[in-house]
Amino acid sequence: MLKLDGVAAFVAVADAGSISEAARRLGLAKSVVSERLAELERLLGARLMQRSTRRLALTEAGTAFLTRGRRLLREAEEAVAEIAEQKSLLAGPLRVSAPVSFGTLHLGRALHPFLAAHPGIELTLELDDRFVDVVTDGFDLVIRHGQVHDTRLAARRLATSRRFLVAAPAYLEAHEAPASLDALSAHRAILYANRETDWRFETPSGAVAVRPRPGLRVNNGVMMRGAAVAGLGLALLPTFLCHEELAAGTLKVVDVGVPAEGAQLHAAYPLDRSASAKLRALIEHLRRAFGSPPFWEKGLRLP
Repeated sequence: MLKLDGVAAFVAVADAGSISEAARRLGLAKSVVSERLAELERLLGARLMQRSTRRLALTEAGTAFLTRGRRLLREAEEAVAEIAEQKSLLAGPLRVSAPVSFGTLHLGRALHPFLAAHPGIELTLELDDRFVDVVTDGFDLVIRHGQVHDTRLAARRLATSRRFLVAAPAYLEAHEAPASLDALSAHRAILYANRETDWRFETPSGAVAVRPRPGLRVNNGVMMRGAAVAGLGLALLPTFLCHEELAAGTLKVVDVGVPAEGAQLHAAYPLDRSASAKLRALIEHLRRAFGSPPFWEKGLRLP
């Protein structure tokens, strides 16, 4: 009889490209994943993967079975979710990805009451500043700061996020504060390394991109904030990263005459899966937890 854990192991290995990475995603030992994959091949009477020391490749049978295997797993998950919903229970696995800085600062405390209220949910949260592929990396949900352009995904807004150009008081004392976009070229910038380095501002004639002179590139927002507080240059930061520093005065808003382009926090999930009850509940919980306007902007005196 076909076992779903074997199908899950096969799909995970196909998505991850290796048994070791699939084992990490499943939270299992590598030997367990290998055994389940071998058992599935014995039951099907066909080799699903060609194994070598460097890589795994799907056979013709494996390629054909992968689509059906995904469907089997999805239908099983939907059946479990439907029964749980009928019982007014939320249960089962959820795999979520979020940026490191936002996840560390705000997502944890938002998730804690949700998990306490729904102990049947098995949440795996992976914090990663790289741009993960929700579908191929096997996530149920990803939280993104900015627009979601992937047509394979459905996106729900979680919260708004304003951005401000900020600097430490010491930096502004040592360097003449820029009062226009043109004046930014004379300043050192602290930039986010994982995306384009342009700073975008909203002018009466439309959006304008400014490419500042880099003083530091780093792929983590908390480190960008720390560098700005240390007086190393100007940084364009969302309020969820710098609200405490703005309130304390260790960072100041730099007014260049036009506002920086804002962004939104989105929850995105694969379009080819209907949103399960637990996924819908998590999204709605996060929307309430962050608030509108978001709690990190309440009490701030912002321009």
